[in-house]
Amino acid sequence: MTLFSLVFALLLEQFRPLNAAKVLYPPLEALGDFFESRFNDGQARHGMIAWYLMVLPPVLLVAVVYFLLYSTLHPLAAFAFNIAVLYYTMGFRHVSHFFTGIHAALRAGNLATARSLIGEWRGRLHDQSSSQEITRLTIEKGIIGAHRQVFAIIILFVPLVGPCGALLYRMAEFYARYWGKSNDADMTEFGSFARKAFYYIDWLPARITAISFSIVGDFEDAIYCWRMQAEKWPEPTESVLLAAGAGALGVRLGQPIHESGEITERPELGTGDEAEVEYLQSFVGLVRRTLVLYFLVMLMMGITRLVS
Repeated sequence: MTLFSLVFALLLEQFRPLNAAKVLYPPLEALGDFFESRFNDGQARHGMIAWYLMVLPPVLLVAVVYFLLYSTLHPLAAFAFNIAVLYYTMGFRHVSHFFTGIHAALRAGNLATARSLIGEWRGRLHDQSSSQEITRLTIEKGIIGAHRQVFAIIILFVPLVGPCGALLYRMAEFYARYWGKSNDADMTEFGSFARKAFYYIDWLPARITAISFSIVGDFEDAIYCWRMQAEKWPEPTESVLLAAGAGALGVRLGQPIHESGEITERPELGTGDEAEVEYLQSFVGLVRRTLVLYFLVMLMMGITRLVS
């Protein structure tokens, strides 16, 4: 049932993509604002309490609903509930919308449109970025987005009871951004636990995704870049994904970029070629092969359970 839930959720999301900015994020923001207004006194300890009270009850509620549907109503009801939760927590279309637009613009030689789209996606101004810079940034955003919107959800959905892992990951990821990365000075300490919680929740999924990239891509280069280059990147979880992804694709990521009128220095990741537009299609292939790998693993797990 796990495999079919994921397949149906992905198909539903492809044919009827969820507008997370209008449907998912507003209630999460309202919930976050409610707890922040009542607990934020600038202390990290109160941020931890607020996070637990805000995140754990919905996760436990989902577990109870899933168990009741499966045990007292019908397994098909639990199956439908799985699909619904996955549909709201998963969503590669959030990433592919920008990715596809940038890819099409670069292939058509429309650098102005590509600059505008990558700027909107990253929240930076990229009116001086070259085609190679935009390609690098697009692959980087695609790697992180594919992991956080699809692969991490799959990884945590499989071992935990029903859809609890999917909901836990999505809420933790959202509040790590909403609280943990807020520019408000009052949120610096209060939001620190949200950042730490997501780091630990994402620690294992990020490394499983990195290993998966290595398996379906250039294994030797992916492992080499992961071991030798990841520690140079400032964000520890992203560093693992980007280094392994760059090695698996055989492309160079990172490096200095133009953004918001300045040159931002960044370490180099990967040992392959410069990032040309053709590597965007290579990245799509990497994502598809990784998804197939996950489905094959889940299929084998299901067959093993049936046999035993």
